[in-house]
Amino acid sequence: MKKILLLAVLAGGLAFGQSKKVVASDVHWWGYKVAKSEASSHDGTVKVKSGNMVMKGNQLVGGTFVLDMTSINATDLTGEYQAKLNGHLKNGDFFEVEKHPTATFKITSVKKNNDKIYNSLVTGDLTVKGKTNSVTFPAKVSYSKGVVSLVSNKFTIDRQKFDVTYKSTMQDVFLKDDIDMLVKVTAK
Repeated sequence: MKKILLLAVLAGGLAFGQSKKVVASDVHWWGYKVAKSEASSHDGTVKVKSGNMVMKGNQLVGGTFVLDMTSINATDLTGEYQAKLNGHLKNGDFFEVEKHPTATFKITSVKKNNDKIYNSLVTGDLTVKGKTNSVTFPAKVSYSKGVVSLVSNKFTIDRQKFDVTYKSTMQDVFLKDDIDMLVKVTAK
């Protein structure tokens, strides 16, 4: 009886895929002002708190990532200006991390892409500040020796769709709605 149960569990795992735990990640973001000056953009990072990628054979078929929004960090500034911008991004002006400490991305489909480098189109549901929208981006997905790697091309999300707006309407018009992102994730 135990052997039959074990075979059923193994067969189920092969049919539905194997989950690989995220062991390394790098999520980089860029935000832009409308003005064209040397201070017209900022960039930084957000840490992945946890996540997994689901493989069926050697193909990525799913996964979920939890972003630690309390870790948002502007890397183009230092000292007082960096601390001020980080606080600004974390407070009610933008991401409200006290109310929404995490964001999530759940992969809903992965399709082949004809690009020589970015061989896949990854689609998923991104949830930020309780708002969920579908996001698709090109990515290089590779799998070898139990390790899966996903490296996206730079892609754009519309911050307005996630209610990431400056609380002052007058100030918000000086910011572009586009936020660019680049994601690198490794799981095993």
